[in-house]
Amino acid sequence: MAKIKVVGPVVELDGDEMTRIIWQFIKDRLIHPYLDVDLRYYDLSIENRDATDDQVTIDAAHAIKEHGVGVTCATITPDEARVEEFGLKKMWVSPNGTIRNILGGVVFREPIIISNIPRLVPGWNKPIIIGRHAHGDQYKATNFKVPGAGTLTLTYTPADGSEPINQTVVTYPDGGGVAMGMYNFNDSIRDFARASFAYGLQRGYPVYLSTKNTILKAYDGAFKDIFQEVFDAEYAADFAAAGLTYEHRLIDDMVAAAMKWEGGYVWACKNYDGDVQSDTVAQGFGSLGLMTSVLMTPDGKTVEAEAAHGTVTRHYRQHQAGKPTSTNPIASIYAWTGGLKHRGKLDNT
Repeated sequence: MAKIKVVGPVVELDGDEMTRIIWQFIKDRLIHPYLDVDLRYYDLSIENRDATDDQVTIDAAHAIKEHGVGVTCATITPDEARVEEFGLKKMWVSPNGTIRNILGGVVFREPIIISNIPRLVPGWNKPIIIGRHAHGDQYKATNFKVPGAGTLTLTYTPADGSEPINQTVVTYPDGGGVAMGMYNFNDSIRDFARASFAYGLQRGYPVYLSTKNTILKAYDGAFKDIFQEVFDAEYAADFAAAGLTYEHRLIDDMVAAAMKWEGGYVWACKNYDGDVQSDTVAQGFGSLGLMTSVLMTPDGKTVEAEAAHGTVTRHYRQHQAGKPTSTNPIASIYAWTGGLKHRGKLDNT
């Protein structure tokens, strides 16, 4: 049987532990026998990241940026125990975070629906795709304990030397309390909007943005306003032509609606909301292990596909001991098919 020719290259990022073994199995059984494909290979195992001072991760990200498609095996993000286990030079940061910072874009997580996997929310018959704005907010906030009585203020000092903006936040009583200052950037929110709308068009699903703009009128209001501006100026015509819609909803209203709807939409979430709701959706569909994860750039031209689960260390320990394992390969297979699908789209094949 003649192999199918894949025109453009695919950047392959290998990983760690049990998922690395599954990854090779998928290539041997499902990729190489059927496809004539140019794989640009990068070994992102924890040992090789340590040996290259994590340069291999940076090189892999730039390769994805150049070629437009990456498929990624799950990798170890080391903690103190892993540093000791592998004798690492340092506690290397998440390779996913490094790649995301270089490529930009938004991570979209989607459940893999299988008819014989029981759903905890039985009415969910179509995918709910969570688009998480993985920038700023609580995850880059400055927070501290306030020891006693005093006044908390926020000051913005313009770079052009114009008049600063000073806001008094609160006056603390003798018992003190806690404080937090967080931020986001208009350009980042705008890119988030573009990526969300581009992904909705690609998948043929409507897009919903959830915020709490009734309370955070300026902060969440910026998300609402920027999304609407981008939609009206750049995507409204394409959505209308495709029979799709965009709508902003309050987060509490959206959560309630999600429970009674059947699915079939992209849910654009702020950073914290996306962190929480992606796990809620995954478990509601039946399995945290049956989730795909796709990083898409705002222009929709670059995609990195991976499984949303980890390296399955517990099964790897059994494998090392020579015991049989039964690790689910479905999400890793979907990483390959997702990347190859985008490669075909770029190549018009």
